Amino acid sequence: MDREQGWVWQSTEVGDYLTCDLLSKFSHGFFTRQFAEQSLVELTAHLQAPAQPFRVKQVHGNLIHTTAAIQEKGITSLNYEAQLPGDALVSSLQNQAVWVCSADCVPVLIGDIKTGKVAAIHAGWRGTALGITPLTVEKLRAGGSQIQDLRIALGPAIAGSNYQVALDVAVTVGQTLTLPRPNSDSTPEAVLEHLQNLEHSPLSPDPTPGRVRLDVRRVNALQLEHLGIAPEQIAIAPCCTFQDHQRFFSYRRERIKQVQWSGIVAN
Repeated sequence: MDREQGWVWQSTEVGDYLTCDLLSKFSHGFFTRQFAEQSLVELTAHLQAPAQPFRVKQVHGNLIHTTAAIQEKGITSLNYEAQLPGDALVSSLQNQAVWVCSADCVPVLIGDIKTGKVAAIHAGWRGTALGITPLTVEKLRAGGSQIQDLRIALGPAIAGSNYQVALDVAVTVGQTLTLPRPNSDSTPEAVLEHLQNLEHSPLSPDPTPGRVRLDVRRVNALQLEHLGIAPEQIAIAPCCTFQDHQRFFSYRRERIKQVQWSGIVAN
């Protein structure tokens, strides 16, 4: 067992997966490329919890589904094409495992320590710009969760120091952090200046003209803090999918559509 900054690597006969101390009340895991050939049923079994796995057909948007909605539609297959399009799942009952897959995008796992409900989110830059993570928190709140009871782990993703984006991408994502919310008169320059002046800014310079480096996990964390979630309720994994080629697939590095899974089980 290898521990680092509130995160722990768990060992299995297949490989290692990452857990977060903040989610210690929940069976959960951020899995590595070593588990790529395993089904969600097999992955759920590694969490040592009898649970039914659920997933969505990820589309880089902000659609959120509940496991109840999936069941109501009679979707029982874990085949990709059979799933509802969306990028976040919220549990409805105990012993339900919600899963998302990612390569460089941010996998977000949320647990409510009072209700036992959980959520799994796929937050790429597009979904982040559309507010997928705060919208999922609002979905949990609508179901009875309280802000102070949420524990949130942002798993392995591409680090900001390695994620070069065009300025318009940074502006689109950054508009979600501008307070008050930007209106149609806000200029790209004003949005970028606001981002650069934030404490622990998600932006860093890039030597290429018209480009910057963007920390999408940091953006998600700041979005959550804007909802009133305390920083100590949020953890960011000390892993970069782009740098750690032994453990993780990275689309930015390899340009191949390969993913690793992240999941959490409702109590």
